[in-house]
Amino acid sequence: MFFQALPEKQPALLTLVYLASFALIGLLLAVSFLRRRRRSALETVASADLPEEVRQRLGATSTNRGLHVLRWFFILLAVSVFGFHVYWARYAEDRNERFQELNYKDLRNRRLSESTLRGWILDRTGVLDRALALYQRDQRGEITRVYPLDATVAHILGSDRGDAGLERALFGVQSGQVPEALDVVLERDIKQPANLDVRLTIDGELQKTAAEQLRGRHGAVVVLQPQTGEVLAIYSNPSYSLREVRDAATWIRLEADKRNNPLVNRALSTYYIPGSTFKTVTMIAGYLAGLQDAEFVCSVNGFYAQPGAKAIFDAGGTGEVHGRIGVAKAYEVSCNQYFAQLALKSGADAMRQAAERLGIGVYDSPQQALSGRKKFDMWNASTPAVARALAPREATIVATEKMRRYDLGLVGFGQGYAGQMTPLQMALTASAIANMEGKLMKPKIEYDLPPSVYSQTVTPQQANEMRQIMGLVTGGPGGTARGVFGPVHAAGIITGGKTGTAEKEVPEYDPKTGEPKTVKRYERDRRGQIIREYEQTVLSKELRIDSWFLCIAPLERPQVAMAVIVEGGGYGSRAAAAVAAALVLKARELGLLGNIPEPPKKEKEQPRKPAKPRTTRKPVQVAQR
Repeated sequence: MFFQALPEKQPALLTLVYLASFALIGLLLAVSFLRRRRRSALETVASADLPEEVRQRLGATSTNRGLHVLRWFFILLAVSVFGFHVYWARYAEDRNERFQELNYKDLRNRRLSESTLRGWILDRTGVLDRALALYQRDQRGEITRVYPLDATVAHILGSDRGDAGLERALFGVQSGQVPEALDVVLERDIKQPANLDVRLTIDGELQKTAAEQLRGRHGAVVVLQPQTGEVLAIYSNPSYSLREVRDAATWIRLEADKRNNPLVNRALSTYYIPGSTFKTVTMIAGYLAGLQDAEFVCSVNGFYAQPGAKAIFDAGGTGEVHGRIGVAKAYEVSCNQYFAQLALKSGADAMRQAAERLGIGVYDSPQQALSGRKKFDMWNASTPAVARALAPREATIVATEKMRRYDLGLVGFGQGYAGQMTPLQMALTASAIANMEGKLMKPKIEYDLPPSVYSQTVTPQQANEMRQIMGLVTGGPGGTARGVFGPVHAAGIITGGKTGTAEKEVPEYDPKTGEPKTVKRYERDRRGQIIREYEQTVLSKELRIDSWFLCIAPLERPQVAMAVIVEGGGYGSRAAAAVAAALVLKARELGLLGNIPEPPKKEKEQPRKPAKPRTTRKPVQVAQR
């Protein structure tokens, strides 16, 4: 009966028993040490009336020494156990990713979170009618949390299960507000501070357009304001319904869907091979190394980075030859040979410097680059909880003077050891060039926060030159996205961009279960005997061709910088560039390009046709056949 009122009473009571027991042990040890100081070790094992020789032998026995060592071992063990509990109670919330994933299951957190009214979450307009999260009364008269855009903002707001989103980060129970074990046992009421409404930098209409453009596809969109770091839209598809995941069975089903991964925010947490979009990073490295005027020959025979290595060709193979060109032309036509040579000429140090200024982790070995840690210092956030909720997986490359020249050449055009990029990271790369001062601004999603600088990536003059180079991709005579952005330029919006295409090995899935297919493999020793059995994922025979596009607009003073990835979308100009073009036009309509928002479109009323004058003419009779 005692535990029926509150299910968390039992663990709380056990916690108190543990603390009391530990305190009792500490007290007994203290008393023991005080007594030991008063009486020598010899007196504890030998009476004073015994002969001196006998007493000395008794005091030096191995049993006595063993008990002394055992006492210290017990003390160290007790301190270690107590330190373990202190870590999980006080520090794991900030430092342990696994703890952060499972912390929502804490009954105290769940109960307090559900009993505390959260503030409304508004989009950047601050208009109540465009709220992203609010309270309403349902048909039964109960107050419930509703999300008008639902799946469109699911990965931003998050649910009460799984990884924390902004809902739990902004309005969750902080460690100092969680009731202590004694409070739970005595059923004390803990007063929670009132939650205020929060205004985000997200534009709800632009977010909806991003979702519409990715409908039926797998991919992600990130749109930033490069001068301030504001996140205007961030969407990952497939998504999930915030309303439906309140049901535990639905959550479990979605979590088991490894083919679509609807619970994963691809914009922040999925690694992609960047393809030619990474040439933007290599271009920055070239500028930092003073090689902005460097020219290289791109020939029909390809480029050999080192003797015995494979030749590096452009996408068109031997049929694509550009001759001697500079960085502007190479970026416009997306020449692999040029950027491989630029990376080698700039050197691993310049590549490292450029990557680190953009927030990319640079490592000396592939094993280190595959750590997949989260980058908590990337965001401009009001609290550590918000920074944790939005923390992206760290994008990484391998760049060291000891690596093979061929491998560094591959990194130069977005292949090989450059295959660990997230959509957010590539949007930040475009944002650094789009910034008028050449600064990379920390991304922020809370509207009222002042802008914060991550790094001075390049000089203002260098940034201006690179913006003009990006403008050749969408407006130059050989630009790889010129055709797609023709209507955008016709509308008076001059843009810049970079296409990218990447081939990726993907698992083959079972059509019935949706799980990746696996086959049993055996590891044998020299004698041929099986020493290990394991499951190996079956890879599809066809490579998935991902479509990338980076975009900045308007070119003279960019107000948006974006990255679009469409899985299996084919070449960059086919799918991703079309999505980016639609988002630019929508941004102009919403007034996000520094212009006055366009008035909402109204359907034109059809003019009424004048009534036909009556006639006395008799109708013509048609003979029936």
